[in-house]
Amino acid sequence: MIKVGCCGFPVSWQEYIKEFKLVEVQKTFYNPPGDNLLIRWREKAPSDFEFTVKAWQLITHPSSSPTYRRLKEALDFNRAGFFNNTSVVKYGYKRTVECARILNAGIILFQTPPSFTSSKKNINHLKYFFTHIATEKFIYIWEPRGKWDWSEVEKLARELRIFIAVDPFKVKPFSQEILYLRLHGIDNYRYRYSHRELEQLINTIRGLRYDVCYVLFNNIYMWESALKFKELL
Repeated sequence: MIKVGCCGFPVSWQEYIKEFKLVEVQKTFYNPPGDNLLIRWREKAPSDFEFTVKAWQLITHPSSSPTYRRLKEALDFNRAGFFNNTSVVKYGYKRTVECARILNAGIILFQTPPSFTSSKKNINHLKYFFTHIATEKFIYIWEPRGKWDWSEVEKLARELRIFIAVDPFKVKPFSQEILYLRLHGIDNYRYRYSHRELEQLINTIRGLRYDVCYVLFNNIYMWESALKFKELL
């Protein structure tokens, strides 16, 4: 099964749900919406519409990240990010879980910045987080964006029982029970995928083993690309 959608809503809600049954919620990363808004989203979505949730940046990104400019809540950011075993990271996880439950989302994505590299300290934080903090029953997806040995990433995924998200045009994807592909644009966020490249993506997916494959476009032309990809499928 291949599921297609966008990271966020590039068009109106009404137009979006006519074409897709999947969206990855981005607002939960920057500044999680209030419960009432999340409840409205869930209530007006079709019963078979699926939300996945991007984890709050308090968990994954240090407070020096420029993404914190969009954060409205006044918090103590001491040792935020990088899966640190701190109160602010635990608070971020708790609120992310609350959002996921309201949306009836089964998947939470944790995207780490390029600065989260494969140091021993970072690996220990990652292991502790997914062993002792992230204990609620969700499917956890991790998208590492720093320099990693991908054989080590696969090993960590098996050990921690999590799944790995990749951009298949930047990192060669590998077979997993749940395949989660996030397409950020080959050169940059403004990249427009060609017909040939989308066909190449289909061939890449067909060469892998999985139970379900999520394909989520996350660039300026994501609406256009997702529609073209769905048509090619």
